[in-house]
Amino acid sequence: MAQLKAARVADVPMALDVLAAGAPATSAILAEVDAAGARSAAAGGGGGGQRFAVIGHRGKGMNALASPDRRMQEVKENSLRSFNEAARFPVDYVEFDVQVTKDGCPVIFHDNFIFTKEDGKILDKRVTDLQLEDFLLYGPQNEQGKGGKPLLRKLKDGRIVNWNVQSDDPLCTLQEAFEKVNPRLGFNIELKFDDNLEYQEEELTCILQAILKVVFEYVKDRPIIFSSFQPDAAQVMRKLQSTYPVYFLTNGGTEIYADVRRNSLEEAIKLCLASGMQGIVSEARGIFRHPAAVPKIKEANLSLLTYGTLNNVPEAVYMQHLMGVNGVIVDLVQEITEAVSELITVPEPDLNADNLSNGAAKDAATPHFSQCEISFLLRLIPELVQ
Repeated sequence: MAQLKAARVADVPMALDVLAAGAPATSAILAEVDAAGARSAAAGGGGGGQRFAVIGHRGKGMNALASPDRRMQEVKENSLRSFNEAARFPVDYVEFDVQVTKDGCPVIFHDNFIFTKEDGKILDKRVTDLQLEDFLLYGPQNEQGKGGKPLLRKLKDGRIVNWNVQSDDPLCTLQEAFEKVNPRLGFNIELKFDDNLEYQEEELTCILQAILKVVFEYVKDRPIIFSSFQPDAAQVMRKLQSTYPVYFLTNGGTEIYADVRRNSLEEAIKLCLASGMQGIVSEARGIFRHPAAVPKIKEANLSLLTYGTLNNVPEAVYMQHLMGVNGVIVDLVQEITEAVSELITVPEPDLNADNLSNGAAKDAATPHFSQCEISFLLRLIPELVQ
């Protein structure tokens, strides 16, 4: 394979360097991917002249504090600086996480708990239990010369580390994002809720109304997409407003939850159709594991975006484009936008009557895989299907 511009396949946190012994099964899946791309193109997806969207994850990329890749600690995630850094590149949206403080202010922060150290002890607070004034005390401060509380982060392996990045920035509110982020950028606002808590509709409504109040007051002409992993929150947001699209976030079957609505792309389609939502955001692995779901999503007239580490690999992004995915949420904004501009172009319509006859137009709309693409899929798919 040609050298990857964004990340080597071996760097993706799933070993993709194993050419599976089950090559025949892989070939069958590859045929399914190819067929899925063709069916998706027929249903209105694929490379049929539609713009393929690139969305910056938490701005210019999330902070993976334990990663040896320094790009993952370049700029503080979910910050005004990160959003405006992403705007330097041809991204369509930035994605970020919104929670509502105890006193009703929407703030931008991913984790459910915020950590600090006082007198040598690690202390944590649930973000939604904090007043806005207290939330903003963590990390660097806007006021020159004023120091904030040390900001720490709990990693997935349980370790708690200093939240050190090369370019730091204060925590911010949703209102500040509307006021201070480049107005050409759309906002993909993830409605963030704790998987370990149960929410009543009345509570969800109150939280979402606080978010909508800020959105409607400051949005101007900025494009907005709402999304959430919390099925009830996504449904309530769709009930509360019809101005902006609501997408359902799903792991696409890569993780299993007590709520069956979260456990597959098929369930995601059902939920969207029943609730009038406009799209699905799936973990990219879910799409590669179940490529036949893509044309079903298109036939349901739903948009499809993906997220996940695979979206930092240009070949994986390109494969999704051929399959009919509408856009990707990425961490390596510069590298992936460059790759997309090189690999994916919107073709000019060919009005030559000779080219439109004898099935030429149909063939042009049907994805065909090069040897490089097949080689990549032969490496990629066996690991994904396990």
